[in-house]
Amino acid sequence: MNQTVRAFVFDMDGTIVDNMAFHTQSWLAFFARRGREVDADEFFRTTAGRQGGEIMRSYLGEHLSHEEVALLSHEKEELYRELYAPHLATVSGFDALIGTARADGVKLAVASAAPPSNIDFTLDGLDLRHRFDTVVCAADVERGKPHPDGFLLAAQRCGAAPEHCIVFEDAPLGVEAARRAGMRAVVLTTTLPAEAFAEFDNVICIARDFSELNIAELFASSPATN
Repeated sequence: MNQTVRAFVFDMDGTIVDNMAFHTQSWLAFFARRGREVDADEFFRTTAGRQGGEIMRSYLGEHLSHEEVALLSHEKEELYRELYAPHLATVSGFDALIGTARADGVKLAVASAAPPSNIDFTLDGLDLRHRFDTVVCAADVERGKPHPDGFLLAAQRCGAAPEHCIVFEDAPLGVEAARRAGMRAVVLTTTLPAEAFAEFDNVICIARDFSELNIAELFASSPATN
């Protein structure tokens, strides 16, 4: 009998690394250079999980060409990497969790709205890339979260059905993307409090970090019984 393929699918920013405050700071600095004042809380609530190009056009105009978006995004991401580089580290318990998961036969994937340059900065900077079966980034899908495209592609590459995947997220748009993909979600409160996720029916666990998560219990959990 073929064994069921199970997979963990990790959002990267705010989940593997606790960096969303630095992303927000870099966006605010980027917009400030252009004379735009943006509220930090509202910005995160409405953009976390969306691709950079989508955010650029939302704030600076739908008229922006692909080339203009690419140039602006490069500037913004340079600001982010400069701010966050001294603080680059995984969230507590992450390395132990993926080590145990790998030993237990769980496939591991990253599915992030981040551009390739930030994937390189984080995964290669922490020497993590080789620990994942697949990495999906903004360049691999046309639509960002809350669309499920990234999570579904990660599951497909792992050979796992959506119902056998658990997504790790820190943002409502990401949890919604997991819901649309037919996947359960574990929420990390690195960025927002638990109350921000009360409306979602696919959340099986809310935790401050990875240190107390039990793999067998996660796969046995369902939103209805959690």
